[in-house]
Amino acid sequence: MVMFAVMVVNYLVVIICVLVGVAFVTLLERKILGYIQIRKGPNKVGFLGILQPFSDAIKLFTKEQTTPTLSNFFVYYMSPVFSLFISLLVWAVSPYEVGLMNFELGVLFFLCCLSLGVYSTMSAGWASNSKYSMLGSLRAVAQTISYEVSLALILLSFLFLTGGFSFELFNLYQEKMWFLWFTLPLSLIWFASCLAETNRTPFDFAEGESELVSGFNTEYSSGGFALIFMAEYASILFMSLLFSLLFLGAGFFSVSLYVKVVSMAFVFIWVRGTLPRLRYDKLMHLAWKSFLPVSLNYLIFFMGVKMVCFCSFIN
Repeated sequence: MVMFAVMVVNYLVVIICVLVGVAFVTLLERKILGYIQIRKGPNKVGFLGILQPFSDAIKLFTKEQTTPTLSNFFVYYMSPVFSLFISLLVWAVSPYEVGLMNFELGVLFFLCCLSLGVYSTMSAGWASNSKYSMLGSLRAVAQTISYEVSLALILLSFLFLTGGFSFELFNLYQEKMWFLWFTLPLSLIWFASCLAETNRTPFDFAEGESELVSGFNTEYSSGGFALIFMAEYASILFMSLLFSLLFLGAGFFSVSLYVKVVSMAFVFIWVRGTLPRLRYDKLMHLAWKSFLPVSLNYLIFFMGVKMVCFCSFIN
């Protein structure tokens, strides 16, 4: 019972740290995009705009909540909550090494959470009862399903290498050399798939302002919009962490891991400030005609490498 209580307290601390991190990632994004566009970004609230995220949060959560007359009330309200819940739940798989939820089957749990995330977007678009929201949610579902395939295959390739489902193994196997150096094409595919999974530029079709007003969150305002926003940035932070664990191996108690996570979050933002939105059919072609064959080839290659190593070990 005491262990369970400690686990719950530890997890709550992690959630608080993630939410504070989300606040400052939004500030980082606005600052970086500002300098990319040759302007300053937020610099009025607090020292160099450091309190801007908190003033935004207070503004959003104290605004009047609007509800579309024809919406499905309960689903409409619960979708953003479920979205944030999934984005925070997935942080439990990280190898904290401090008695938290150190899953032996962390990779499987991550894939389950990744698959669940699409339901919140789909229900938000459907419950809003708006054509723009519905189109945005349909795009998001097709996009997420497409890119989950390549993400799962890449993870499967690494499972053959490490021989287990725990994320702790990735740190052990990369003590001498990062996986990034001999799986560079896979790391680029993984990063592009992460952009698609988190609905980020150039794959932000679920929020295509030019044709869908704001996409699946068109009808959301105040608190509901803030929760969707927080879920997106929590996912970005987690994907940055996962990239660092998979390809840039570092222990959870090393400062280098956090430097790598912030660097990956910076790359997410940098891509947004640099690339225009793709065409939707190009996105689908990229997933099924480019990423899928490469991921499958690497999977077969790693299976062969593991088999050769196993045979040589027996002999």
